[in-house]
Amino acid sequence: MSMLRFKVTKEAFSRKAVPVNYPNERPSEYYGRYVFNREKMFKYLPKKTYEAVIQAIDNSTPLSREVADSVAAGMRKWALEMGATHYTHWFQPLTDGTAEKHDAFIEHDGKGGVVEEFSGKLLIQQEPDASSFPNGGIRNTFEARGYSAWDISSPAFILDKTLCIPTVFISYTGESLDYKTPLLKALNSVNKAATAVCKYFDKNVNHVYSYLGWEQEYFLVDESLYAARPDLVLTGRTLMGHESAKNQQLEDHYFGAIPSRVEAFMQDLEIECHKLGIPVKTCHNEVAPNQFEVAPIFEETNLANDHNLLLMSVMREVARRHNFRVLLHEKPFKGVNGSGKHNNWSLGTDTGVLLFAPGKTHKENLQFITFIVNVMAAVYKYNGLLKASISSATNGHRLGANEAPPAIISIFMGKQISEVLAKLAKSTSEDVLNMSGKAGLKLDIAQIPEILMDNTDRNRTSPFAFTGNRFEFRAVGSSANCASAMIALNAAVASQLQEFKERVDALIVAGKEKEQAILTVVKELINESKDICFDGNGYSDEWKAEAERRGLDCETSVPLIFDNYLKDDVVKMFERTHVFTPVELQARNEVKWEIYTKKIQIEARVLGDLAINHIVPVATRYQSLLLDNVFKIKSLFPAEKSEQIATQDMEVIEKIAHHLLTIKEKVHTMVEARKVANKIENEREKAIAYHDTVAPHLDEIRYHIDKLELMIDNEMWPLPKYRELLFIR
Repeated sequence: MSMLRFKVTKEAFSRKAVPVNYPNERPSEYYGRYVFNREKMFKYLPKKTYEAVIQAIDNSTPLSREVADSVAAGMRKWALEMGATHYTHWFQPLTDGTAEKHDAFIEHDGKGGVVEEFSGKLLIQQEPDASSFPNGGIRNTFEARGYSAWDISSPAFILDKTLCIPTVFISYTGESLDYKTPLLKALNSVNKAATAVCKYFDKNVNHVYSYLGWEQEYFLVDESLYAARPDLVLTGRTLMGHESAKNQQLEDHYFGAIPSRVEAFMQDLEIECHKLGIPVKTCHNEVAPNQFEVAPIFEETNLANDHNLLLMSVMREVARRHNFRVLLHEKPFKGVNGSGKHNNWSLGTDTGVLLFAPGKTHKENLQFITFIVNVMAAVYKYNGLLKASISSATNGHRLGANEAPPAIISIFMGKQISEVLAKLAKSTSEDVLNMSGKAGLKLDIAQIPEILMDNTDRNRTSPFAFTGNRFEFRAVGSSANCASAMIALNAAVASQLQEFKERVDALIVAGKEKEQAILTVVKELINESKDICFDGNGYSDEWKAEAERRGLDCETSVPLIFDNYLKDDVVKMFERTHVFTPVELQARNEVKWEIYTKKIQIEARVLGDLAINHIVPVATRYQSLLLDNVFKIKSLFPAEKSEQIATQDMEVIEKIAHHLLTIKEKVHTMVEARKVANKIENEREKAIAYHDTVAPHLDEIRYHIDKLELMIDNEMWPLPKYRELLFIR
């Protein structure tokens, strides 16, 4: 055991940086090399086909079969020239990952051979097995048919030797079985609703885009140490391990010098991303040891989400080239910061205006105030839904912990915006409005025309913060599919904007001037939703009590948080925005409860195995060595002296015995609780049972194992410790 441990540790600490194969080109020359983007379309497609595709992408219109055949021919030619041998429909099942089935570019040629072929039919759709993916009962085992269908708005790309075609995934009966389908519906809904409101201010606006800029946090662990930790391999996090004497308390890792091995990995990752058209721009050390971050330039939300999923896949491959393993679990190590995926979200028009960016004129700033107040109202009405959209068994470990937002959704607006909204809400129409003929509305609030970009401080305890020209949804977990949060947010805002327009139009019909009507409803919304605004310390117990008094969702049980998806107002909202049907919502919740149960179940089984088959034998062996030492001392020394010498060992022996007994008892209790929970057929009730009766034992068992780690001979301890896992040499 000691020799194995020494070899693993020595190998891990003696790694050198793997050389990076830098292209002999600037990034601008190889960026998007493996992407069938507009440049490739222009080159490989006939002019009429190219124009039809661009029209379809820009205006969300369908393509004919004839055009699809022409696109497929051009795409095949490009892919074969790039060395591709297979193609696949690349989709996003309800697993937070991606799925793909690879087919070769071959068909019979009628002469006993084959010919490279790829038709429009194969490009447009395929039929993956829909019953083998999470579906919440929509598909039974004997009802396997499902369809993947081409998403023309997200360009195809080549990964290794395979042409990957981004697609949606739906059931034979039409329900969505993925994240992309409802995301596209939510983006379409927010486009229509926001465009209608924008026309109050600019008739030239014909489209509103949702933009996303994710910040991906992750940990790196040496591959040999990772392989020696079954809990990391099987669950993505350490189920045991006493914190290192030094971790993040000196705050010396954040933005520090990047270790050479990590820098080589980051540079290699950046090159691979750029070739795939992922615009990664920023990388740096995060707060915890071995924790890092990568972030791109903002993109349209659907494309940005595809790129984040692709990045997570590429990260794993590149990491292994550098003898690392990437940890995307939200809380892989106890006692240090967890990892999130901050979703920076904004809306912008086809005329080039960012709707959350303050302007220089009163009209621009009235539009700005209108949109941020509607976002505020949407987050207030659906704060429980937004929390449900980022909740999971893994993110539950992170929320409320170090450097993570609390499990209560609130909005941070910043001092200046908060003061503007407060003054606007309290004012009367007479002292706010000053009509001057046809010159338009003049706001008698001095701050509004002077609003500047980045006018706020940043509140790192806020789960949803305004940061100058965007909102930062900081509660999203590092392993999550961004689409979950983006579906809920964009749909909620779309619904709120629809309601806003109805209220404004009703006032206009009743005889109010347009600007007066807008301002009247804005003021009403500020007063109706002010309880969602909080600029203080989200970690404090005082805020938890205050949030409950305000009526915000303060639930911390993940299975119960999922209930928010099935509340009447949420179901109606998703129906109104055409994002989900009630059947789809129920099915997705079944999947969420089932996945929660399975993740806790796996952790419980792994911990039970490690505790009984790894920790207990080693601790018992060490205890026997101490007992043997005590026996020898008592046989060699006089009674009075031997008692004095052996006392300390006896105290350790007794403590070990206590921890061993407790571990065995609690593992048995956990196993029995699991057996009881497994008999529950209802997925919701089973998830609740796992949360209430199984999960608590994980921390209880860990406590006693971590105590043993401090007592057992280091050479005998069977697992790499935090001091080895968390520091890359």
